[in-house]
Amino acid sequence: GCVWCMISGSAATQLPHPEIMPLGLLCLGLTLLGALQTQAQASTPNLIPAPPLLKVPLQRDFQDDQFQGKWYVVGLAGNAFSKEDQGKFKMYSTTYQLKEDHSYNVTSILLKDQDCDYFTRTFVPSFQPGQFSLGNIKAYPELQSYSVRVAATNYNQFAMVFFKKVLKNKEYFKTTLYGRTKELTPELKEDFVRFAKSLGLTDDHILFPVPIDKCIDE
Repeated sequence: GCVWCMISGSAATQLPHPEIMPLGLLCLGLTLLGALQTQAQASTPNLIPAPPLLKVPLQRDFQDDQFQGKWYVVGLAGNAFSKEDQGKFKMYSTTYQLKEDHSYNVTSILLKDQDCDYFTRTFVPSFQPGQFSLGNIKAYPELQSYSVRVAATNYNQFAMVFFKKVLKNKEYFKTTLYGRTKELTPELKEDFVRFAKSLGLTDDHILFPVPIDKCIDE
Protein backbone atom coordinates (compact mmCIF):
# COMPACT_ATOMS: atom_id res chain seq x y z
CA GLY A 1 0.00 0.00 0.00
CA CYS A 2 2.07 2.87 1.25
CA VAL A 3 5.02 2.55 -1.05
CA TRP A 4 4.33 6.18 -1.89
CA CYS A 5 5.79 7.07 1.49
CA MET A 6 9.27 8.41 1.72
CA ILE A 7 10.05 6.13 4.65
CA SER A 8 12.35 3.19 4.24
CA GLY A 9 12.90 0.05 6.24
CA SER A 10 11.15 -1.25 9.31
CA ALA A 11 11.04 2.22 10.87
CA ALA A 12 7.87 2.73 8.87
CA THR A 13 5.95 0.75 11.44
CA GLN A 14 7.12 3.05 14.23
CA LEU A 15 6.31 6.47 12.88
CA PRO A 16 6.88 9.33 15.31
CA HIS A 17 4.07 11.70 16.11
CA PRO A 18 3.40 14.03 13.13
CA GLU A 19 4.42 17.13 15.12
CA ILE A 20 7.92 15.80 15.65
CA MET A 21 8.30 13.90 12.42
CA PRO A 22 11.37 15.06 10.47
CA LEU A 23 10.47 16.47 7.08
CA GLY A 24 12.46 13.80 5.29
CA LEU A 25 10.22 11.12 6.77
CA LEU A 26 6.98 12.67 5.62
CA CYS A 27 5.03 10.63 3.13
CA LEU A 28 4.17 12.21 -0.18
CA GLY A 29 0.56 12.01 0.81
CA LEU A 30 -1.03 9.86 -1.86
CA THR A 31 -1.57 6.46 -0.31
CA LEU A 32 -0.41 7.26 3.15
CA LEU A 33 -2.63 4.99 5.15
CA GLY A 34 -0.49 3.06 7.54
CA ALA A 35 3.00 1.65 7.46
CA LEU A 36 5.03 0.66 4.45
CA GLN A 37 3.79 -2.71 3.37
CA THR A 38 7.16 -4.39 3.32
CA GLN A 39 5.47 -7.80 3.45
CA ALA A 40 3.46 -7.03 0.32
CA GLN A 41 6.58 -5.89 -1.48
CA ALA A 42 8.44 -9.00 -0.38
CA SER A 43 5.70 -11.22 -1.80
CA THR A 44 5.59 -9.27 -5.08
CA PRO A 45 9.21 -8.42 -5.86
CA ASN A 46 8.50 -8.22 -9.58
CA LEU A 47 6.46 -5.06 -10.01
CA ILE A 48 4.35 -4.68 -13.11
CA PRO A 49 6.33 -2.27 -15.33
CA ALA A 50 5.05 1.29 -15.52
CA PRO A 51 3.81 2.40 -18.93
CA PRO A 52 5.72 5.23 -20.62
CA LEU A 53 4.15 8.59 -19.73
CA LEU A 54 3.44 9.37 -23.36
CA LYS A 55 1.32 6.20 -23.62
CA VAL A 56 -0.93 7.38 -20.78
CA PRO A 57 -3.99 9.42 -21.86
CA LEU A 58 -3.91 13.15 -21.18
CA GLN A 59 -6.97 15.32 -20.71
CA ARG A 60 -7.22 17.54 -23.77
CA ASP A 61 -7.22 21.30 -23.18
CA PHE A 62 -6.65 20.89 -19.45
CA GLN A 63 -8.10 23.75 -17.38
CA ASP A 64 -6.04 24.13 -14.22
CA ASP A 65 -8.43 26.60 -12.60
CA GLN A 66 -11.40 24.24 -12.99
CA PHE A 67 -9.43 21.28 -11.65
CA GLN A 68 -8.52 22.95 -8.36
CA GLY A 69 -10.45 22.36 -5.15
CA LYS A 70 -11.22 19.26 -3.10
CA TRP A 71 -11.34 15.73 -4.46
CA TYR A 72 -12.19 12.53 -2.60
CA VAL A 73 -10.16 9.42 -3.48
CA VAL A 74 -12.90 7.00 -4.51
CA GLY A 75 -10.71 4.47 -6.32
CA LEU A 76 -7.05 3.52 -6.17
CA ALA A 77 -4.98 1.15 -8.32
CA GLY A 78 -1.27 0.58 -8.53
CA ASN A 79 1.52 -1.93 -9.07
CA ALA A 80 2.28 -2.12 -5.33
CA PHE A 81 -1.31 -2.55 -4.13
CA SER A 82 -3.06 -5.82 -3.41
CA LYS A 83 -6.72 -6.71 -2.94
CA GLU A 84 -5.73 -7.87 0.54
CA ASP A 85 -5.38 -4.19 1.45
CA GLN A 86 -9.01 -3.41 0.59
CA GLY A 87 -10.39 -3.32 4.13
CA LYS A 88 -7.43 -1.30 5.46
CA PHE A 89 -7.88 1.64 3.12
CA LYS A 90 -10.03 4.48 4.35
CA MET A 91 -11.07 7.20 1.97
CA TYR A 92 -8.95 10.34 2.02
CA SER A 93 -9.27 13.74 0.40
CA THR A 94 -6.81 15.77 -1.65
CA THR A 95 -7.16 19.51 -2.30
CA TYR A 96 -5.46 21.27 -5.19
CA GLN A 97 -4.83 24.98 -4.65
CA LEU A 98 -3.73 26.83 -7.77
CA LYS A 99 -0.92 29.35 -7.37
CA GLU A 100 -0.08 32.33 -9.56
CA ASP A 101 2.72 30.44 -11.30
CA HIS A 102 0.19 27.72 -12.28
CA SER A 103 1.64 25.17 -9.91
CA TYR A 104 -0.56 23.57 -7.25
CA ASN A 105 -0.22 23.32 -3.51
CA VAL A 106 -1.59 19.81 -2.96
CA THR A 107 -2.79 18.80 0.51
CA SER A 108 -4.06 15.35 1.44
CA ILE A 109 -5.94 14.70 4.67
CA LEU A 110 -5.98 11.16 6.02
CA LEU A 111 -7.39 9.48 9.10
CA LYS A 112 -4.63 7.61 10.90
CA ASP A 113 -5.04 6.12 14.37
CA GLN A 114 -8.00 8.42 15.03
CA ASP A 115 -5.87 11.47 14.22
CA CYS A 116 -5.99 13.65 11.12
CA ASP A 117 -2.72 13.63 9.16
CA TYR A 118 -1.95 16.40 6.67
CA PHE A 119 0.53 16.05 3.83
CA THR A 120 1.37 18.95 1.55
CA ARG A 121 3.52 19.05 -1.57
CA THR A 122 3.81 21.08 -4.77
CA PHE A 123 2.99 19.92 -8.30
CA VAL A 124 4.84 21.99 -10.90
CA PRO A 125 3.59 22.19 -14.52
CA SER A 126 5.54 20.08 -16.97
CA PHE A 127 5.83 20.30 -20.75
CA GLN A 128 2.12 19.67 -21.44
CA PRO A 129 -0.98 21.11 -19.73
CA GLY A 130 -2.25 18.50 -17.30
CA GLN A 131 1.17 17.00 -16.60
CA PHE A 132 3.17 17.88 -13.49
CA SER A 133 6.32 17.00 -11.61
CA LEU A 134 7.02 17.16 -7.90
CA GLY A 135 8.40 20.45 -6.63
CA ASN A 136 11.42 20.43 -4.30
CA ILE A 137 12.25 16.83 -5.22
CA LYS A 138 15.73 17.28 -3.72
CA ALA A 139 14.11 17.14 -0.30
CA TYR A 140 13.57 13.41 -0.94
CA PRO A 141 17.06 11.98 -1.58
CA GLU A 142 15.87 8.47 -2.46
CA LEU A 143 13.32 9.74 -5.00
CA GLN A 144 14.70 9.97 -8.52
CA SER A 145 11.61 11.16 -10.40
CA TYR A 146 7.93 11.84 -9.79
CA SER A 147 5.36 12.59 -12.50
CA VAL A 148 1.64 13.33 -12.39
CA ARG A 149 -0.66 13.21 -15.43
CA VAL A 150 -4.38 14.05 -15.47
CA ALA A 151 -5.71 11.36 -17.79
CA ALA A 152 -9.37 12.40 -17.81
CA THR A 153 -11.71 14.74 -15.94
CA ASN A 154 -14.95 16.64 -16.34
CA TYR A 155 -13.89 18.90 -13.41
CA ASN A 156 -17.22 18.90 -11.55
CA GLN A 157 -17.69 15.16 -10.98
CA PHE A 158 -14.64 12.92 -11.49
CA ALA A 159 -10.99 12.78 -12.48
CA MET A 160 -8.58 9.95 -13.25
CA VAL A 161 -4.99 10.86 -12.43
CA PHE A 162 -1.84 8.85 -13.16
CA PHE A 163 1.22 8.96 -10.89
CA LYS A 164 4.65 7.49 -11.63
CA LYS A 165 7.77 7.63 -9.53
CA VAL A 166 11.20 6.05 -9.39
CA LEU A 167 12.31 5.31 -5.85
CA LYS A 168 15.55 3.48 -5.10
CA ASN A 169 15.71 2.45 -8.76
CA LYS A 170 12.25 0.84 -8.62
CA GLU A 171 9.38 2.12 -10.74
CA TYR A 172 6.06 2.54 -8.95
CA PHE A 173 2.90 3.73 -10.62
CA LYS A 174 -0.69 4.20 -9.60
CA THR A 175 -3.87 5.85 -10.72
CA THR A 176 -6.58 7.44 -8.60
CA LEU A 177 -10.26 7.90 -9.25
CA TYR A 178 -11.13 11.29 -7.77
CA GLY A 179 -14.69 12.34 -7.04
CA ARG A 180 -16.08 15.70 -6.03
CA THR A 181 -18.40 13.58 -3.88
CA LYS A 182 -17.70 10.35 -1.99
CA GLU A 183 -19.97 8.29 -4.23
CA LEU A 184 -19.60 7.94 -7.98
CA THR A 185 -21.75 6.07 -10.47
CA PRO A 186 -21.07 2.38 -11.17
CA GLU A 187 -20.31 3.38 -14.76
CA LEU A 188 -17.48 5.68 -13.67
CA LYS A 189 -16.08 2.98 -11.42
CA GLU A 190 -16.19 0.53 -14.32
CA ASP A 191 -14.41 3.07 -16.53
CA PHE A 192 -11.74 3.39 -13.84
CA VAL A 193 -11.26 -0.40 -13.67
CA ARG A 194 -10.90 -0.51 -17.46
CA PHE A 195 -8.39 2.33 -17.35
CA ALA A 196 -6.35 0.61 -14.62
CA LYS A 197 -6.29 -2.61 -16.64
CA SER A 198 -5.20 -0.70 -19.75
CA LEU A 199 -2.11 0.32 -17.76
CA GLY A 200 -1.25 -3.36 -17.20
CA LEU A 201 -2.84 -3.75 -13.76
CA THR A 202 -5.21 -6.55 -12.74
CA ASP A 203 -8.27 -6.80 -10.49
CA ASP A 204 -5.91 -7.65 -7.65
CA HIS A 205 -4.33 -4.20 -7.87
CA ILE A 206 -7.57 -2.18 -7.72
CA LEU A 207 -9.10 -0.87 -4.47
CA PHE A 208 -12.09 1.25 -3.53
CA PRO A 209 -11.37 2.95 -0.17
CA VAL A 210 -14.06 2.82 2.52
CA PRO A 211 -15.90 6.18 2.76
CA ILE A 212 -15.50 8.02 6.07
CA ASP A 213 -16.51 11.42 7.44
CA LYS A 214 -13.81 12.21 10.00
CA CYS A 215 -10.95 14.51 8.90
CA ILE A 216 -11.56 14.39 5.15
CA ASP A 217 -14.47 16.84 5.20
CA GLU A 218 -12.40 19.63 6.71
